[in-house]
Formats: sequence, structure tokens, C-alpha cells
Amino acid sequence: MTSPPGGEVRIGVDQWVEQSDERREQHTGWTAPARRAFDQLTPGWRLALVATAAAAYPFFVRGSDVRIGISVLLLAMLALGLNVVVGWAGLLDLGYIAFYGFGAYFYAIVTSDHLPAHWPTEVAIPVIVVATGIVGVILSLPSRRLVGDYLAIMTLFFSQIFLELVINFQRLPFDRLPFVSEDLDLTGGSNGIPGVEDWQLFGYHINTFNRYYYLSLALVVLLIIGLHNIDKSRTGRAWRALREDTLAAEHMTTPVNTMKMLAFVVGAAIAGLTGTIFAAVQVGVFPANFELLLLITIYAAVILGGSGSLSGVVLGAVVVAYVPEVLRDPSKAGWLFYGGLAVVLILTIKPWQRVLILGGGLVGFGFLVRAVASNIWDESIAGTASGSFASRAVDGWVLILDAQADVITNYAFVAAIAGFLAVTLVKGWWRIALLIPTIYLAVLVWENKLVDQTSVTRQLLFGGALVVMMAVRPQGLLGTRRVEII
Repeated sequence: MTSPPGGEVRIGVDQWVEQSDERREQHTGWTAPARRAFDQLTPGWRLALVATAAAAYPFFVRGSDVRIGISVLLLAMLALGLNVVVGWAGLLDLGYIAFYGFGAYFYAIVTSDHLPAHWPTEVAIPVIVVATGIVGVILSLPSRRLVGDYLAIMTLFFSQIFLELVINFQRLPFDRLPFVSEDLDLTGGSNGIPGVEDWQLFGYHINTFNRYYYLSLALVVLLIIGLHNIDKSRTGRAWRALREDTLAAEHMTTPVNTMKMLAFVVGAAIAGLTGTIFAAVQVGVFPANFELLLLITIYAAVILGGSGSLSGVVLGAVVVAYVPEVLRDPSKAGWLFYGGLAVVLILTIKPWQRVLILGGGLVGFGFLVRAVASNIWDESIAGTASGSFASRAVDGWVLILDAQADVITNYAFVAAIAGFLAVTLVKGWWRIALLIPTIYLAVLVWENKLVDQTSVTRQLLFGGALVVMMAVRPQGLLGTRRVEII
């Protein structure tokens, strides 16, 4: 452990953690007043402030964009549930989407015309949440003996078994059972179950996107409040002890197996509840809704926001769910790309005067590259950038390629990722010098390929962002830095 400036090392004391309040009060930069004011608010007032801002969202967007907000809130609910299992209890659960699918299919079966059930929402929701929790208990039983990679493999098989069951349920030999029809098909196979009914709570019909948005927002707020209280309780402390060292927690009389089971139950119940809203909003459920890509998306939200942090996983869900939708529109995507790049540079490069130097050096480097390229192969420069005003601002100093554009941009993308990783290893003016060609390569790839290929752009940007995030800030956007005393 290194000695802090002006002080000496005290054995057994984590001085980085001990001085967190002092560092928080010493925020610097133009954002310091706002950050200090936000830090002084209690968690309740912070939640109220954010919830109020979220409640105003439908008033500023088109009706179709409200559904994007619903998707964000549903992903936030899923991330909150997964955070209990992974972020707090430290259990690597790769079968989490099976709970989500179980809740969605259960709700579709009992509220659609697929079976003559038509349960009231007030009955269906509690039954589904409890039933999903029981499935969580069943999945938690192997965790008594399996940990780490072994538990991950087992839970991954569980999610794949669920997916195969919903696709091939009608092929199972149920006709051999008494009182069961031979044509029983609960899941609808690959065609899924259409015609799912809306939520109807005590006579109030939730049948519009706006109503589902506010329902989802209310549930997210209630989940945050409930999970915050659990986190501060003995159960939350037991989960964190389990995450840090299972053997030590067991020696300290923590009921390890019970805590594992409880984490699975809470996470599963939240996923099952989220599934019911998803089925109602989509007016149907289909096997393709619960494939492995969804699990990757939920984990990306938890990791990007900060595993173990309630506010972090919600922020991660907002980024992971909302940004891809913005990228569908090239004009909005340009503002997002350049605006996000500018914000990151302003927040990470100190003092801020270096940002101006970086900008000037970047433009000068661009003019130099364009001049050299025009003398070597003039036919490769196609013209000007298209898209938003933000994109047109790079005209004249960024190459807009024509010949061999795909080959050059592919190499440039790899070089840009390598450059961003290398930036994390250097400091001072060397970082500024390395950032100039790295950012130029990123802009070149954006303008020549990514801005017009939204499907590719979303995957590459998130992959690159996660790689850089893990190198620069492995605890995530709002995660707590974990310091080990050796």
C-alpha cells in the first residue's frame, strides 16, 4: 500500500475508502457545484428528483417513442433483479432470462384465449410472482455445491432447456397422463401465444403506452425503495459477505445456502413480474423474445452501470436500451456520437485547457492526413460528410472514402480500439498525443461506415464501449471501487 500525501500508512486501515467523504467534498471543475449539491441530497430526494424527470419524458417525445421508454424501464427492472443475484450475492446466474420468460408465458397462458382461464390481473400477478420465486428456489438447489463457472454453466443449460420447452412443448407425451388431452399445447410452439390481455387493476384498464410507461416507472421506483432497504438490512450485509468470501461468511455463522436461495428467489420474482408487463405490452409472447442476446443485454446494463449499485444498474439500463434506439436515426446518431465524445473528453482530461489543445491538434492532424491522401490517391476521397450538422462539421479535415472504404475502415476500427486501450496506459502529454490519431480514426470509421449501418453500429459501439470501460473504470459508471489490502 502506498503512503498518502503528507501521511503515513496505518496497518489494517483502508485509507482510500476512509477518505471517500473528503474526496467527494472536493469535486473540481465546472460541474463541481452541481455534483456537491446532488451529493448532499438524501437517497429519497435523489430518487424523487430522477423519478420526476422520468415522469416528464412522455410529454416531450412522440407517442411511438414512449414505447422506447417502456423498454428502458423493463430492462431497468430486469437489471435490478439480476443485480441481487450477481451484484450482491456474487452468484453467476446465466439462466436469468428463463424466469423472465416463465413470467411472460404464465401471464399469456392465463389471460389470453389460448386456454379458457382468463384470470383477473389482481389474481394472476401475485400467483405468477410466487410461482416464479418457487422456480428460483428449484434453480438455487444446485448452488449449494456449485460455484463460479460450474454454476454459470448449469444455469445456462437451464435457460436453454426453458427455450426448448416453449418451442417443443406440444411434442411431449402428455397424452399418456390421465385427464390430459393429447393435443395439449400450453406454449404455442414457435408461433408463441398472441392475444394477451392488458393489465386491469381493480377496474382500471391499462391499455395505452403512456399508462404502461407510468406503471413500469412506479414499479421501478418501488423496487428501488424495497431493494435499498434490503441492502441496508442484515440480509443485504449477508449477501455482500457471501459475495466477498463464502467460506469466511460461513465461518461467521452466515446461513450461506439460505442466502443463496433467497437471492435467487428475489431475482426470479422480479424477473417474473417484469415478464407479465412485457407480455401485456407486446400483446403476445414468442420464443425469440428470450434468447441469449437478451441475457447479454441485461448483463451489459449491470456491468456498464456498476454491479452492486442500484442507481448504477438503472443508469446502465438507460444507456443500453435507449442509445441503440437513438442510433437508428443517422441525424440523432451524429449528435450522440460527437456529443458523447466531447463530454467524455471534458470530464476525463484535466485541466480543461488541454481539451482545446486536443481539438486544435485533431483538426490540424486531419488536414495533414487529407492533404497527404489527396496526393497519393485522390480518387478515394468521395466528397463531404452527410447527416446531421454535427457530422457536417468535420467536412474538410476527415477523409470521406470511396475506393476500398470497407477495407480501410475495418483496419481503422481495430486501430482505434487499440489506441483507446493504449491511452489508458499513458499519462500527461503522451495521452494527448496518442488521443489525436485515435479520435481521428474513430471519426473516420463513424463517418464512412457506422453512421449508415445502424445494426452494425450498435454492436460495435457497445462492444468497444464495454472494452474501454473495463480498462478505464472496471467498477462501472456508478459502481463502488473495491480495494483489497494485501
